[in-house]
Amino acid sequence: MTQNRIEKIVQAFAEDLAPNQKVFSGDFVTVRPRHVMTHDNTAAVMMKYQTLGAKSFNNPRQAVFTLDHNVQDRSDDNLNKYASIGAFAQENSVDFHPAGRGIGHQVMIEEGYAWPGSLVVASDSHSNTYGGIGALGTPVVRTDAAALWATGRTWWQIPPVTRIELHGALKPSVSGKDLIITLCGLYNHDEVLNHALEFHGDGVASLSIDERLTIANMTTEWGALTGVFPCDATTVVWYRERLGKSSRIDEDAIAKLERNPLEADAQANYAQVIHVDLGSINSMVCGPDGVKVMHSADSMAEQKIKVHKAYLLSCTNGRASDLTAAARVLNGKKIASHVELYIAAASDQVQADSEANGDWQKLLDAGAKVLPAGCGPCIGMGAGLLEDGEVGISATNRNFKGRMGSREAQAYLASPAVVAASALAGYICAPDLTGEDLPPAKVETPEQAPRESTSVPILDGFPTEVEGRIVFCNSDNLNTDGIYPGKYTYREDMSPKQMAEVAMENYDDIFQQVAQEGDIVVSGFNFGTGSSREQAATALKYRGIDLVIGGSFSATYKRNAFNNGYLLVDCPDLVEHLRASGFGLQSTERLEQSVKLDFATGVAVVEDQRFAFAPLGPTAQELIIAGGLEPLVAGQLA
Repeated sequence: MTQNRIEKIVQAFAEDLAPNQKVFSGDFVTVRPRHVMTHDNTAAVMMKYQTLGAKSFNNPRQAVFTLDHNVQDRSDDNLNKYASIGAFAQENSVDFHPAGRGIGHQVMIEEGYAWPGSLVVASDSHSNTYGGIGALGTPVVRTDAAALWATGRTWWQIPPVTRIELHGALKPSVSGKDLIITLCGLYNHDEVLNHALEFHGDGVASLSIDERLTIANMTTEWGALTGVFPCDATTVVWYRERLGKSSRIDEDAIAKLERNPLEADAQANYAQVIHVDLGSINSMVCGPDGVKVMHSADSMAEQKIKVHKAYLLSCTNGRASDLTAAARVLNGKKIASHVELYIAAASDQVQADSEANGDWQKLLDAGAKVLPAGCGPCIGMGAGLLEDGEVGISATNRNFKGRMGSREAQAYLASPAVVAASALAGYICAPDLTGEDLPPAKVETPEQAPRESTSVPILDGFPTEVEGRIVFCNSDNLNTDGIYPGKYTYREDMSPKQMAEVAMENYDDIFQQVAQEGDIVVSGFNFGTGSSREQAATALKYRGIDLVIGGSFSATYKRNAFNNGYLLVDCPDLVEHLRASGFGLQSTERLEQSVKLDFATGVAVVEDQRFAFAPLGPTAQELIIAGGLEPLVAGQLA
């Protein structure tokens, strides 16, 4: 059976596979990533690591520490935290990049840690960025990072893969940021939620590496788990330009990229295909208070929305070409008197390059205020935050209410050129008119090649079958606050019994009355969306619900569930069957029907109906048998 690009990368980094076994979307696999990056949250991961009982790093070269989030904080507490991370890195021979070196994702790319065709993870949601140079970058939670330090391994379920076909080329005054804003706004009904994205088509060659990094970075905001561009001639040229700037980048390694380009097989399976005419993309702005609400820059200019603060920074658009785009707009001019413009390079190397080519000085001459290389205002830390009643225009990646300062402020996102033009004019606008039309939405669902029938071996301690009465909670996007109310999240005194008693309280108070121990919850799509609270999984476990079957799950919820030894099964056909059969008119229904799951064959049976689900291989089974990731790793270390 053929494989797409995502499946091939995972195949190369997977372990414990059967002879000749190929991996595909839906499979749970044990993987050994090339690298795992942690930033300021290294301190929290250190505490997780200690609870595992680990004595030493499995592979110190696999870990990378970068300090980038709170770099403006010069308090004793923060400086001591940074010093403890540095000392821990030295003690364990881990590569350490101190505050001021740059944003971790940029460092990972500049230093050659993230490499085309490799699997690289980070305890940060924007590790998708690595897809811009052809790596599969994806986030992990802190428990996973600690387990990686201790064992070198973690688990991943290969998501559905969407193929993005790019055709043509962008207009001269339109950027990759405009493209990804358009994609987030045009396909804003969870079309790619929890998918992996592969970028293909003749239009890829027209995009610079910096533009690809921007697009890959914001596939996170689009809802994807990763977004991967091909390694092509543009990538190879970019790496040759970096020769001598990192010991990890050498001619032999680059030559291997040229000789062995990673390509998807012909007829590989894709969940869907999205076609994009790059020539139809215009200058766009998204917001306020959301990434998936977009407007053309031309229409925004007509409204003359006053801007108070403007930002050129972050792992999204803090690279040299971004600063160049802004400098062209501002060259020889001054920003509006009521606007504060903040700039921060993505790394010290980027700032040095921008200073050398004169762009940095042009921005300073226009009135820009310099912040250190790091995250800063993008995550609401340090100087320059939005205050009550203010409007900001930013080249960052998120504009959720309160993220960049006051909840009583408004934040819009746009390209560096639009940010610069808005700072200059004093209101949101673009340097040039590009048009207001949107490209048509074009999604195809290709026919899937049937997966080869296999029988999954069942490990000792894992059930061959599970059967229970169905409790149908017919809701899509059932969030973690509905499953486990936020008011209990930080109450450390909640016993398992008390947690069980409040499960689903915010969703439907009838749930506690009708659900019984041993029942199986069936719910809709994107179950467990929202915050990352682990109790949303453990509360159902304590309630005696054997497992949850969903149309799909939030990726973070799924990681938290399996990391706590709680079983989830994706079975969209079963959900649709129950809906088509007339069930689900109430928020919670305990049906007369039972569902029986056969884990050896991957089949769920309700009455005389059979529904296939992706079999749970040894990786997933081990987590359930052990009771979660921490006890599994602790047992392995012992």
